[in-house]
Amino acid sequence: MPLNTSLHTALNAEMDKILGCIHCGLCLPACPTYQQVGNENDSPRGRIYLMRAVAEGKLDVQSQTFSRHVDLCLGCRACETACPAGVNYGYLLEHARETINEHGAKKGGGFQKFLLRLALRHVFPYPNRLKIVFAVNRWMRDSGLIKWAYKSGLVRKVSKKADFALSLLMTTAPVRRDGGKEGQREGGTEGTTQAPQSAIRNPQSAISLKPVAVFTGCVMEGLFKHANDATKRVLEVNDCQNIEVAKQVCCGALHAHSGDLEAARKLARENIDAFDRFLSADHNPANPATIIINAAGCGALLKEYGELLKDDSRYASRAENFSRHVKDATEYLAAGEIRLGAEIKEAVTLDAPCHLYHAQRVMTAPQKVLTSIPGVEYRQLEGMQDCCGGAGIYNLSEPEMSEGILSEKIEKVKATGAKVLATANPGCHMQLGAGARMFNADCQVVHIVELLDESYRKAGFYQQVG
Repeated sequence: MPLNTSLHTALNAEMDKILGCIHCGLCLPACPTYQQVGNENDSPRGRIYLMRAVAEGKLDVQSQTFSRHVDLCLGCRACETACPAGVNYGYLLEHARETINEHGAKKGGGFQKFLLRLALRHVFPYPNRLKIVFAVNRWMRDSGLIKWAYKSGLVRKVSKKADFALSLLMTTAPVRRDGGKEGQREGGTEGTTQAPQSAIRNPQSAISLKPVAVFTGCVMEGLFKHANDATKRVLEVNDCQNIEVAKQVCCGALHAHSGDLEAARKLARENIDAFDRFLSADHNPANPATIIINAAGCGALLKEYGELLKDDSRYASRAENFSRHVKDATEYLAAGEIRLGAEIKEAVTLDAPCHLYHAQRVMTAPQKVLTSIPGVEYRQLEGMQDCCGGAGIYNLSEPEMSEGILSEKIEKVKATGAKVLATANPGCHMQLGAGARMFNADCQVVHIVELLDESYRKAGFYQQVG
């Protein structure tokens, strides 16, 4: 008997595209799980077939087969880029997971997924709780305790997953690229006693300052604050005026990807309320603020708030307006003339995060930002748009699958010979850093904007404040 679920509604909305599928198979080589296991049920079209079977009552939603194949998907959305019919697979996947949560098999998935559900429900929606959790994580990271535990190998003997988790956390530390210690980034403020820095604006520019509001996020602000600070400085150098938005909260991407769409909607409403006045005609009719995001996964959902809240009469139009103003940092910078800084004589390659390349379709802007930096030797990474296997906590809940995908990515990074691997998403950043450590790749992982920030610092574009 057919189920009247959100999956049923989502499938109906996509039915014209689904029926337009010609079974060309272009999604198969794009799908990392299919490439690993070769099982049609672990391909995009196989999973859609299972979703339809559940919606039509031909397959029990409580079937472990259904939940397992849906769980194994990374949600990278590479199939959307490959699909000539334009099926919105990510939209279907989120509703499939929501249906499993509401009607499916009993909660399972191991200790990691239990902790994720606990954190998503009781920590991420509450900024004060998040601050405490991330403060503890930073203390463990910066005290040297995590590095000692990892290098000693003691944790590895007990649990390979826990050992990899330590490596992920180690990768979030800001690193000086002049040979200094981790946690002491030259030109930044995290882990140092330096006064904060502000940009010296371009004296040649006759352009009025462009208002921007950086979406600081939760993981980015909690563990990668150095990248957030770098983003703000870089924007100021490029004639922007930073607007601080105090009441912003978690974007809700982790909730949406795990199928908790109602929690994602709640967080979306809070963010819309927080940013609304800076986007309205009352604030600046001629020049409303642009919301800048430097985390690909967050950016993808922020740009889809309109879709997420389309059935909410109070927020639908406001959500559409919000999403129209969201730009990835590289997308925003590449749309204009990027101010030149000092030389960075380095061979650099680029990992294109799935949710930047496939979900947001920002495909060339990161390369434009990198190649704008004088001295940088850009080396193309084969399969730069392929998933690294991070996908939230996928690397801990599905370690074997994740490691297989990661090893292929790191081998291709090593083949470039680049000493710097740039990316633009915190989950990818951690996964790639841990992978470089695991597979002995001689390269540093940095956020793209951090390289531009380094170039500006070397050019003397920053001044100490306070």
